[in-house]
Amino acid sequence: MAKTNMSVNTETKRFDTKNILRDQRILLFIIIVGGALIVGAVNEKFWNPMNIVAIFQQIAVAGLLTMAMGMLLLLGGIDLSIGNIMILSGCVMSVLLTNGVKLAIALPVGILVSILCGLINGIIIAKSKCMPLIISLGMSGAYFGIALLITEGRFMSFKLAFEGLRTLKLFNIIPITLLIFIALVIVASIVVNRTKYGRRIVAIGGNEKNAYLSGINVDLYKILTYSLSGLYCGIAAILYASRLDSITAQGGSGYELTALTGAIIGGITFDGGKGTILGAFLGVVLMGILSNAMTILGVNTFVQEIVSGLIIVVAVVLSNIDAIRKK
Repeated sequence: MAKTNMSVNTETKRFDTKNILRDQRILLFIIIVGGALIVGAVNEKFWNPMNIVAIFQQIAVAGLLTMAMGMLLLLGGIDLSIGNIMILSGCVMSVLLTNGVKLAIALPVGILVSILCGLINGIIIAKSKCMPLIISLGMSGAYFGIALLITEGRFMSFKLAFEGLRTLKLFNIIPITLLIFIALVIVASIVVNRTKYGRRIVAIGGNEKNAYLSGINVDLYKILTYSLSGLYCGIAAILYASRLDSITAQGGSGYELTALTGAIIGGITFDGGKGTILGAFLGVVLMGILSNAMTILGVNTFVQEIVSGLIIVVAVVLSNIDAIRKK
């Protein structure tokens, strides 16, 4: 009997080890640490504390959008309009500030606009039963057009309204904007992993029909999740404004692909119901480190674009690896 138990324990340990090695979060962490060590060995400027802080500051906006995209992918959805929702929110704030409206009013109005955009996307997708990719792509064009209309295609200033947020630092080292980003990553992780709402959106993403038959109001959760992603876009607009102090309607281009790539690299799949928020966070961190490393090492800008494109392709292939194995 003791021999049998020992055999079972050995098999369990092997199984656990195998699962650990297949955990995308652990693999990403190893890649991040290994990559950082290599870049740091080639150029010691990488380890400068200010450079490390700068990396996280640079990914804060894209990181919040990645959290939004990650939650939608877990739901079985997608939103290619999140970049333009963020920019529209920022443009609304800038137009209000330019016309003498107080920040205390302009800021919540901008966030409400982004939530409204997410709500509209969610209602159309939930009620029409159409492909989220196509609906969100069309709405992306609409939000871009509205941003162009209200700004008349011009660069708009925030009148240094967010200067305090940009310069404020904890212990005179860690930017408050970075802490806001980390806090919202933690909130997203708790929402997905520790709440009934999170478990239900994962269930919908895993099998929408079964979720419906089990009594989950699928349409309601879709609308809520798209609205939540809109909230994250609105907060991302604030971080965007604090960093640049200006905005243009064209500023949202490419953010949706960055967010999608970060989430997929982090192990969230197009199938829905698979992956974690922590994985998505590590995915966007890896992209930030890679971008920073190429800049520090003096890689040609055009080559960086090629690398970024290849990363997207590799990420999509990896997200579909299980389907390939089954065939």
